[in-house]
Amino acid sequence: MTADIERAKPPLMATTQRHESHVRVRYRAPFALRCGALLIDYIVLALVLTFSIMIARLMGGGARLAGGTAETVGIVLTLVVAIGNFGVLAGLTGRSIGKLTTGLRIERIGGGAPGILRVLLRHFIGYPLSLIPFALGFLIAMVNSTGRALHDYLAGTVVVRGAVAPGPAPRQRRRR
Repeated sequence: MTADIERAKPPLMATTQRHESHVRVRYRAPFALRCGALLIDYIVLALVLTFSIMIARLMGGGARLAGGTAETVGIVLTLVVAIGNFGVLAGLTGRSIGKLTTGLRIERIGGGAPGILRVLLRHFIGYPLSLIPFALGFLIAMVNSTGRALHDYLAGTVVVRGAVAPGPAPRQRRRR
């Protein structure tokens, strides 16, 4: 009698890591998670504006000082936070506050940090264009196979869920 002996195939992860040890794996960001990240960003801006207006009202005599210098300082502070969050932070790290909390990152199509100018184009020109008409520019990401919205196409970026640099294969326990 002869027995057919099958050779044990190496795990798929081990062969993939051997051949692609220098390639990072990117996962497309889900549309709902992208919406959540944007919502967190806008909540932060709304909180800054709300607290600055509350402080302005507490400092001055109530509603009759509406439009006073304290409220103007609050609006300017909100604009500074918006530019810092959507421009500088996202340009240098690829993450705004919302994307940081949801684990998303903005990258160039070829990989790497997008840069401040590209992110300013994406957020301050691309977002308003994506809102016209009826936010169809945002909805493109939902039906698109690459998950890119109109502002991503405009800036040459993609939002990814995470990047995993393949490391050594996990050790398997030996059975006795």
